Amino acid sequence: MMGNNILASSILVILLFCESAVGARTKLLSANNGQDATSALAPSANDGICATMVETHGYACEEHTVTTQDGYILSMQRIPVRKSGEASRNRIPVLLQHGLLMDGITWLLLPPDQSLAFLLADNGYEVWLGNTRGTKYSLGHTSLSPDDPAYWEWSWDELVAYDLPATFQYVHDQTGQKIHYVGHSLGTLVALGAFCKDQQLNRLRSAVLLSPIAYVGQIPSPLARAAAENFIAEALYKADIREFNPKGKALVEVLKAVCSKPGVDCTHLLTAFTGKNCCLNSSIVDFFLDHEPQSTSTKNLVHISQMIRDGTVAMFDYNNKDENMQHYGQPNPPVYSMTSIPNDLPLFLSYGGADALSDVKDVKLLLASLKDHDGDKLVVQYRDDYAHADFVMGQTAKQDVYDPLMAFLKLQ
Repeated sequence: MMGNNILASSILVILLFCESAVGARTKLLSANNGQDATSALAPSANDGICATMVETHGYACEEHTVTTQDGYILSMQRIPVRKSGEASRNRIPVLLQHGLLMDGITWLLLPPDQSLAFLLADNGYEVWLGNTRGTKYSLGHTSLSPDDPAYWEWSWDELVAYDLPATFQYVHDQTGQKIHYVGHSLGTLVALGAFCKDQQLNRLRSAVLLSPIAYVGQIPSPLARAAAENFIAEALYKADIREFNPKGKALVEVLKAVCSKPGVDCTHLLTAFTGKNCCLNSSIVDFFLDHEPQSTSTKNLVHISQMIRDGTVAMFDYNNKDENMQHYGQPNPPVYSMTSIPNDLPLFLSYGGADALSDVKDVKLLLASLKDHDGDKLVVQYRDDYAHADFVMGQTAKQDVYDPLMAFLKLQ
């Protein structure tokens, strides 16, 4: 396992020093004179997630797009039937939502007999993959180019307010049915933020939260904590770097600064971020690095850094009472109250003892907020040896997490 971590870290470091992805996109846009960024960046039928990651395994797949109220054009993929092509009657939709610096490929990294997306399809569900704004296949906008700083002026507040409602509405309109939701990492935070504001509940059957993120004040990841405590994201934002591109030049300088801090060992970079994953193999890590990590906004990282420092789950803090008043009508940002999540909402929550991003103590704060939840509506699973990536890339995730997950869905 140690060898795998070294390999993962070495590849990730090489990837972080690679600038080709940004250059390629800039050239593409300049060739179009910065116009029609939507069509320039939309995946073609030959290079989208369906063509490259789903149809190659013999599954039918459809590429969809949905436009948010604030103009972002998001890519979605639909796996409508099981591999045999046989359609079950009344196939219930399941929406899978990835975490930070990831995209819909998250759910397709493992072999087909182990990947959650394919397992759900073969068990009679209609599977939808979400891709948040700023990721490779969701770079479109009705008026902005990704090279425009204004394109990146958002945090996960906007994912709650715009991306999640757009994807829920689209899947509901397409299927005419309520949705099972499965989120990992940031995908859980966005959902919890919506649920505690009584949003999307009328379209929801149940929610599955893998490596749940709400409170992050006790996050043990040395890289994440060092970056937050040293205001790294804020420094990037003040330097007018609005896109946080893990494959770009700016991050190289950030990594140098963070890794020079006392107590931060960047030798095993993946472990430093996620915790010591128990169940990854080098081939999966290689495959992961072929497709991930993805860009997010620097403002999103500023927001998460605020949560790490403050230990609260609140909206973005502009650190200026007048600006907060302008945005929220109050001097301090509003809090997402986890105790407001309806007690009768069916929830399946799975977390790991080795997770450096979804720490056990922080998860217990979330569970304390759910202490009045109906006993038959809350299933909590704890895997002592699991870290953050094991839930979506672990060789044993099928039997450890996905089989119990699907048993839960069948009861709802």
